Amino acid sequence: MTEYRENVQLRYSYRLDPRPRHRAALGKAFGCARVVFNDALAARRAAYAAGEPYIGDAALSARLTACKGTPERAWPGGVSAVVLQQALADLNTAYRNFFASVTGRRKGPKVAPPRFRSRKDRRQSVRFTANSRFRVLGNGRLRLPKVGAVEVRWSSDLPAVPTSVTVIRDAAGRYFASFVVEAGREPLPETDRECGIDLGLTHFAVLDDGTKIAASLGGQNDGRIVYLNNTASVPVPAPPARTDPTYLTLGTNNGTDSANHIQFSAFDPAGDRIKGRYE
Repeated sequence: MTEYRENVQLRYSYRLDPRPRHRAALGKAFGCARVVFNDALAARRAAYAAGEPYIGDAALSARLTACKGTPERAWPGGVSAVVLQQALADLNTAYRNFFASVTGRRKGPKVAPPRFRSRKDRRQSVRFTANSRFRVLGNGRLRLPKVGAVEVRWSSDLPAVPTSVTVIRDAAGRYFASFVVEAGREPLPETDRECGIDLGLTHFAVLDDGTKIAASLGGQNDGRIVYLNNTASVPVPAPPARTDPTYLTLGTNNGTDSANHIQFSAFDPAGDRIKGRYE
């Protein structure tokens, strides 16, 4: 029987439908978090250039509290304090990863030092932790402090009470809520089945009982999901064919050269899928 040695964090993302007042409040939160992050980064860079000691996490948090009392930086008071503290936490994590990479304690590709955030970045996000007292209301809306109750497109239920939620705005102007929940220490179900898998060329995989899983052609899904614990297959809808005329096709004049075909799929800010054909 296999048990979790530590709690496992799972992430669930859902689409949000904020109203204009919610969009304005979230835009202010994105901007305030960005300014706090950039101010803290500029302070650490200035201290390094002047040969001064590294500014610690607690010192940055104290500076943030002091700056909110000045007329020049009084406007972040309209945003949840947790959002601003999480912006500092993101900077601290970026520095720790950078230092660990430089000293060799972090394996893998080298990590670059933190950079300034821009309002033109394609992705904007703010994070609310449990200290901010966000919660999911009984009507299914997500209540965010100093933002309001936002509509959520629930595609599934959360398995547990979330510990944090990150609100994201992508390049298309869509909003998402990414919840983090902790999985319980429930043991996995016992099984007396063992399976050997051989990956090949003519077939994607061959199991030890002779079951063959066909390789997908052209990266297309063959319409099956295979569970290797019991080799059960569940049919799922296959993706549209490349010859679907509702897709944009670029290529030769006769349109038969598949090597030059490009499928086009875009989204407008409202989230509706746009399909077209160019000839």
